[in-house]
Amino acid sequence: MRKLEAKDLRSIGLLKHYRIIRKWACKTYNLKNADLELLIYFDCIELFTRKDYIDGVYTFSWDKNRWERLRRDGWITVWRQRNNTTQKYTIYKTSFNCSQLISRIYRMLLGQEDLPTSLRRNKIMEGKSYSDKVMIKAINLVNKDNNN
Repeated sequence: MRKLEAKDLRSIGLLKHYRIIRKWACKTYNLKNADLELLIYFDCIELFTRKDYIDGVYTFSWDKNRWERLRRDGWITVWRQRNNTTQKYTIYKTSFNCSQLISRIYRMLLGQEDLPTSLRRNKIMEGKSYSDKVMIKAINLVNKDNNN
């Protein structure tokens, strides 16, 4: 099995459209940038504890309510509940919806899937603000680039 190298990632353009895809995901699913990046981190480690969360947020801006918001909105679910005898702490995992979103982001980064352009599937396409209008142009360019 061949190891991936930096030139391989560059040749497939993996991070070429990361910013636009990230902005689409955050706006569509009502997430903050730091929340999305933290969820990607959690999805990579699969099972995690509250201590893993505390260790994982050191590099993010302080948000006192982040943990509860992610749990309340269904992005993080309990995998195993603690019981104070054999299980000393609760173990969490990303929800099915979170895993699906992250897989979709990966497919978009690889150019296997286009960013949605319908009003129903993409809030940005309403074009309510100037930044939305700029993003519409960028989304169309990303989709055009993926189809070439």
